Amino acid sequence: MLVKHKIQQLLRMVPGKQRFGVYRFLPLFFILGGAMEWFMVRVRIGKETFYDVYRRKQSERQHEQNLEGR
Repeated sequence: MLVKHKIQQLLRMVPGKQRFGVYRFLPLFFILGGAMEWFMVRVRIGKETFYDVYRRKQSERQHEQNLEGR
């Protein structure tokens, strides 16, 4: 129960409850989403970013479809 109480206390500290209700957390989620997108574009793990892997996999799928269609 101590953890639950601490979380509730932390959530109560976020301003705007009267005016915005649960929507007061939207700016936080936009910032988190932007940070995640930046990480996926800029941070390399090994030699590839997330989008390098995505493009490669998409190209492989398209190549396989072309081979099956022949």
